Amino acid sequence: MPLIHLTTPIKAPIQVVFDLARNIDFHQESASKSREKAIGGRTTGLIELGETVVWQAVHFGIKQKLSTKITAMNAPRSFRDEMVFGAFKSLKHEHIFIEEDGMTKMIDLFHFEAPLGILGRLANVLFLKRYMKNFLLERNQALKAKAEEMAY
Repeated sequence: MPLIHLTTPIKAPIQVVFDLARNIDFHQESASKSREKAIGGRTTGLIELGETVVWQAVHFGIKQKLSTKITAMNAPRSFRDEMVFGAFKSLKHEHIFIEEDGMTKMIDLFHFEAPLGILGRLANVLFLKRYMKNFLLERNQALKAKAEEMAY
């Protein structure tokens, strides 16, 4: 199962970063390139433990739906969302936040597995892991900019 591990330093308090990372409205704004829209479950505000959201987005030119559920939360230090249904065979995104010296280190551990057996593994190697990493990097840069703007 591929893993994307990212660390983003942010000059903002941990609570600001934690709340932005689980803010559905901000997610839609920061992922507007793929036209991400919350269409079911919790569709606005801060998602909480046990809640689900159904996302509709366009990836690779195809309109897709993905439902995720918050399966763990230790505010403001971490939360985890996992796919309930969608295009992946499995998907788990762990969000970890560490505050040090007025900065917050935001860590993403993004585990995913493409469907279709060997074809899915080939897709991972050829393009899917790079695509998902770039998607997360773009979203993290938007989150960093917004959090730092809000903090000062």
